[in-house]
Amino acid sequence: MTPFALARGVLLDLDGTLFDTAPDLINAMNTLREEQSLPPLPAAEFANAVGHGSAPMIARAFHLSPDQPRFEPLRVRFLELYHESLSAETLPYEGMEPMLETLEAAGVPWGIVTNKPGWLTRPLINELGYHERPDCLVTGDDIALRKPHPHQVLEGCRRLGLAPAECVVVGDAERDIQAGRGAGTMTLAALYGYLSGDDHAERWGADGLISHPLETLRWVDLGVASTAQSATA
Repeated sequence: MTPFALARGVLLDLDGTLFDTAPDLINAMNTLREEQSLPPLPAAEFANAVGHGSAPMIARAFHLSPDQPRFEPLRVRFLELYHESLSAETLPYEGMEPMLETLEAAGVPWGIVTNKPGWLTRPLINELGYHERPDCLVTGDDIALRKPHPHQVLEGCRRLGLAPAECVVVGDAERDIQAGRGAGTMTLAALYGYLSGDDHAERWGADGLISHPLETLRWVDLGVASTAQSATA
């Protein structure tokens, strides 16, 4: 049983929550390593970095800190390589599609709130055929302050036309939970995403922990559309 009323809208993180983007991110990084005359690294080497953006991945792949001169040129080149092959191996997580279909059939609005910049996010969702499906999309360059600040989540709620207390944020990183809590939404930690042994999702303060996308539905009012129709009849 959830401690709050069921949500009337859902806001999903992208990398590690909606889509498994790790294969293409890691392939781009290993292409960059090849350009630098370095051998590829196994996917496990990026376990603690792949869900946290380009900077941690560069740090892991090249043992550099952001203040070193080589860091930023390598990061820019990495993003160029990733942009060239955004969706070669990226897929929605197992169970995500039936979960979204259930929301859509019930008239429950859903959206994407991601720190990923728009110039990567929009082509990716276009290539995967999702460009017309979310009721809102808030990317990392739409709002001045990104997650863990609550501003993106608040904007996502506004675009869904719902109060924060009527929404649930689903994400695989502590910053997603912090942003949702700060905005006043319910929050679910996606254990199927990019968590590593260093992550302790049970300590993040999420309202729930889910191990499969379909578990999100337990937190959502799937009768929201029929309730609204009854109220206006």
